[in-house]
Amino acid sequence: MNTPNNKLGRSSTVTNFLKKISGEHETYLAGIIIALSIYLGFASDDFFSLDNIFDMLSSYAMLAIFACGLLVVLISGGIDISFTATASIAQYLTALWLMSHGGNFILAFTIAALVGIVLGLVNAYLIHYLKVSAIIITVATLNVFYGLLIYFSEGTWLYDFPDWFMDGVEWLPFEVHGDYYSIGIPMITLVAVIFATWLLMSRSRLGRQIYALGGNQEAAERCGISVLKIHLFVYAWMGLMAGIGSIVQMQIVQSVAPNALVGTELAVVAAVVLGGASLSGGKGTLLGTMLGVILIAVMKNGLTLLGVSSYWHQFLTGVVILVSVSASAISARHQRLGC
Repeated sequence: MNTPNNKLGRSSTVTNFLKKISGEHETYLAGIIIALSIYLGFASDDFFSLDNIFDMLSSYAMLAIFACGLLVVLISGGIDISFTATASIAQYLTALWLMSHGGNFILAFTIAALVGIVLGLVNAYLIHYLKVSAIIITVATLNVFYGLLIYFSEGTWLYDFPDWFMDGVEWLPFEVHGDYYSIGIPMITLVAVIFATWLLMSRSRLGRQIYALGGNQEAAERCGISVLKIHLFVYAWMGLMAGIGSIVQMQIVQSVAPNALVGTELAVVAAVVLGGASLSGGKGTLLGTMLGVILIAVMKNGLTLLGVSSYWHQFLTGVVILVSVSASAISARHQRLGC
């Protein structure tokens, strides 16, 4: 039996919940995504088509995987700009191995992951022992890694992959109006990466230590947290995500170009910062990051469907970063001042 007190209690619970989510950064992002999607649905008949939705899911899977890596680094108080060069090297070396010796998807991901982890550890050691800003070190390693790749590869593109790699994997196939759709390698990999990142940052002691280090390094050290170990892990994690993402991109485009990935750093940084991650560390959520990726994907896809020049894509991505960083800075200032 529902008594007035029970109804009042439920009403109070709902009200508290609505008040809580109304101030969340993720709520604002979700609202913007819904509003933009509704507009694009009216502006273009193709936006809500299954072809376009599956194309977005595949095309932006790599960006989302990279974002999972960068999120962990940013929360720790660091930053990595070199991950696209790391991904390019991992991708190229894996492609050469597959073309010469064959293998399977497990081997492909393993090779790329190991290469990415090694290069990530290089970044971690340089940042920790040189005591130089992470952005300076990783901009330097971006150029070193990329320069070495271009020198040794001579800019050669790779195409002749084994049939099993070209064909990919089809999971849960279905048919709609004579067109066939399925869940492929990009989406399967993305779901696995999101789940692993969620476990790390939300359900592990290491995740709490990463947040603590990014929030206050001095206090974290006094609590016995090893800064070196955290640095080694987060940059190795970024390298791991770079390697995994590179295989996803390689399977989608069915080719490897040494210069294909370098230059996409801006979109990844935009997605993570837009999702609420702080460039000063200690703040950020996986949900916010994924919403940031979705907003970038919807925005760029919408611009393409509306026939807007690709040059404006870069401009708007830059504006998104500027607005997001400015909003975060203003919010942090108000919190310090107690407004």
